[in-house]
Amino acid sequence: MNMVHRLDGLEPDNLLAILALLGVATALDAADAKDPTTDRWCPRIGWDLSNPPLRPLVHLRGSADQQALATRIDQGLRTLAAAYSFDGRQDVDYSLKEAGRLLAEAARAAGPVARERVDLLSSLMNELAESGKPGRVAPTPLCLLHGGGHQHFLERLNHVVEGHRGSNTSVDDHAARIENLKDTLFHPWRRQDDLSSSFRWDPKEDVRYALMAGDPTANAYKGHTQLGANVLAAIGLASLTVVPHPRGTKIQVMVLGGRYKSGGFEFAWPIWRDPATLPTIRALFSHPDLWEEHGLQHLGVEHVFVARRISVNKLMNFTRAEPLFS
Repeated sequence: MNMVHRLDGLEPDNLLAILALLGVATALDAADAKDPTTDRWCPRIGWDLSNPPLRPLVHLRGSADQQALATRIDQGLRTLAAAYSFDGRQDVDYSLKEAGRLLAEAARAAGPVARERVDLLSSLMNELAESGKPGRVAPTPLCLLHGGGHQHFLERLNHVVEGHRGSNTSVDDHAARIENLKDTLFHPWRRQDDLSSSFRWDPKEDVRYALMAGDPTANAYKGHTQLGANVLAAIGLASLTVVPHPRGTKIQVMVLGGRYKSGGFEFAWPIWRDPATLPTIRALFSHPDLWEEHGLQHLGVEHVFVARRISVNKLMNFTRAEPLFS
């Protein structure tokens, strides 16, 4: 018997939700790798294109309710959390030489079912792509935290993932983690968590203080986020490898699925019909024809959404995505 779950919390035009979906696939794969072959769930992800609003579907071998699915995802998240240690470093500001050494070490240590560390580092930096600071790597274009307001990207990744795993293994702690995941996956987001877990990937977090009705420092007007989505997205980020990108006389960093346009950055993702494994999904995100009209239709891709990176008063966000072709 196969089970299908519709993830009503994950909207197709929200970058945070898309990264969270990648996190779901990654966590389920990690949980499967720990089980004997006969106990594996063989997860596949597709999209429900027949029943609006558009939402993703998780296909599983065997029977599992929402509680069991969230528990399985939590199992995978806790397995992957060990890769998110950065020895106290707060930002992606490694020297080119140091980055090359770390990436090479992680690649040598990786195996077919133990590649989470090299995947993560490869999603953060490339030793050939230099930042505006000579001799320093440029972080992934999806990095929106650069130390302003004491918000540091690597520190946030570690805080969010380790915070979910936690040191408290009590029944209450476990139940709270599962409820966070269920709220994120199966229900419209209530965004009741403080911004200490935010990566600014949710377009709802683009809050313009000048347009508020009251004091932006008051609790009633402070922004909030969806904790479970940020935990999943931190894990999902590791699926998006960065590569060196020649641009003029410089080599910049580029995430597969992204492009620089008119001085800005845009990120695209596919919406596909048929259930697909994580490696297949990663191949769709990085396919060279992703930006071409109907370029992936033969692979079951029905839509492509694009979000733009914006900056206001040094704070960066991503817009809600729009269809690449109407």
